[in-house]
Amino acid sequence: MSGLTVFLRIVSCFREHRFRVAMACLCSAGVAGLSGLYAWLVQPVLDGIFIEKDRTLLMILPVVILVVAILKGGFAYGQAYLMSSVGHRTVAKIREQLFGQFLRQSLAFHHGQTSGRLVARILNDVNEMAAAIPSVLKDVFQQSLTFVVMVGVAFYQNWQLATILIVMMPFSIYALTTIGPRLRTLATKGQESMGDMASTLKEAFTGIRIVKAYGGEHIEQKRFTRSNTSYMRACIKSAQLTAFASPIMEVIGVGGVTMIIWYGGLLVIDDQLKPGEFFSFLAAMLMAYAPVKKIVGANTAIQHALSAAHRVFHMMDTDHEFVSDRGRTTLPNRWRVLEFRNVSFRYDNEDRLAVDHVNLTVNFGEVIALVGKSGSGKSTLVSLLPRLYDPTEGQLLIDGRDITDATLASLRAQIAVVSQETVLFEETIRGNIAYGRPDASEEDIIRAAWAGHAWEFIEKLPDRLDTPIGENGVKLSGGQRQRLAIARAILRNPPLLILDEATSALDTESERHIQAALTELVKNRTTFVIAHRLSTVRCADRIVVMDAGRMIGMGVHHDLLRRNALYRRLYETQWHDEPAESTVQL
Repeated sequence: MSGLTVFLRIVSCFREHRFRVAMACLCSAGVAGLSGLYAWLVQPVLDGIFIEKDRTLLMILPVVILVVAILKGGFAYGQAYLMSSVGHRTVAKIREQLFGQFLRQSLAFHHGQTSGRLVARILNDVNEMAAAIPSVLKDVFQQSLTFVVMVGVAFYQNWQLATILIVMMPFSIYALTTIGPRLRTLATKGQESMGDMASTLKEAFTGIRIVKAYGGEHIEQKRFTRSNTSYMRACIKSAQLTAFASPIMEVIGVGGVTMIIWYGGLLVIDDQLKPGEFFSFLAAMLMAYAPVKKIVGANTAIQHALSAAHRVFHMMDTDHEFVSDRGRTTLPNRWRVLEFRNVSFRYDNEDRLAVDHVNLTVNFGEVIALVGKSGSGKSTLVSLLPRLYDPTEGQLLIDGRDITDATLASLRAQIAVVSQETVLFEETIRGNIAYGRPDASEEDIIRAAWAGHAWEFIEKLPDRLDTPIGENGVKLSGGQRQRLAIARAILRNPPLLILDEATSALDTESERHIQAALTELVKNRTTFVIAHRLSTVRCADRIVVMDAGRMIGMGVHHDLLRRNALYRRLYETQWHDEPAESTVQL
């Protein structure tokens, strides 16, 4: 995407604010016209008052100049306010659209990006655009218009002198077009370094407990220094180019003024040009030079904006998973059979299949436990259910119909996930429980909290449901966070539930509460359980044993102990010390 294409696309974003833009353009025309009037008034002031000593003009012209100043100030205020308003409204909408675009991207997309870079796109890149949009609207449009008016006044006064002004313009344009692309390249490097800094900061602050425990402060400091230094160098080079542009433009401008003074002076001495006409022309030329300087100054911000906008628009043009979703039907809330038919899946840039030709039929209401060593494909297999990934081969069928025939929204509305890494939001307890059903009543939320064994600690909090829990529930214990996640799943009331090692990181007391909550949660729904602990899977309807992405066994606990060597080895190495009292009926 070329710089001109990006620039025109930025301008096209102003369409819905056409009235404000039109009014701002009128104000800009007023500013430019009145600036030209200033230059023209130099002639009557000099010839009429100072040379011809006209008293009438002496009484009238100061009043005219004052009125022009007031009008120009009013137009300048209207232009600045309207253009800033359009710029901020446009950028706010772009920021919202970009955030929505990221939310709708696939899980594979997010795994291929660092969260810091995505945050930098939304905040830093869009802010670069925000800083430049007023420059595009004000400095480029209004100053260009002012320049045209001043050139018009110059031609009106003396076309021969004005020709010299026009001859100097290609040199200025060449300087701008040479420096501009280099500035844009440096801006891209700087913004990428800013993304790396954001990633480093996020990881360091999120994992501050591990950083402290392992004495990793110096490691994080080095990582941040690398990205910070890269950003600093890009900024210094950008500043160097910007600083170089201004003197170049000044030399070109002064060269033009020198030639005009020499040639204009000859015309005045030879009585071919009145002094007032010459100084009016000189004023117009100097006032034409000022807009050029402002455009040069705005060029840096514009090049940064073009670089940022290129990445922003590229992201906005990337199809998200709901665009590529070919589902057209709505999945019913009650179904009978879920089938994995010869399903395989391979991650991008991986040679080995993460899921290798799995065939499994699950009746509604069954509890299916998935066991196996780490990396055996358990989590990947259940990730195919909500279509976080699509199978590389094979099909997932519900009542004989491929799940890709159903819309993503209707499919995911029927699934809830409770995982070991509980994800909560910097919200109140109410907001977190009702995350899947924001329209839920308080009675429903409290009922879900009771069922999830969370109400016993919620009712002791000062604000109960309206208690803020901090970033990712930092103000709660691990068991309390997990119970909130279970209450969230209960309130959603899905027909399909995924429990991904939901109790593996809990102490015995917390697990007792969680197991009791899970007993309520799995009733009257199909449940997939991934676990390393015997208490979670022993009473499942069926246990599926996985190894290297393949199903190598299926049955109930006691049968698998006799028939399946891997299951028996897992039991002997991981589960034989499991306390008997922790076994809970699912």
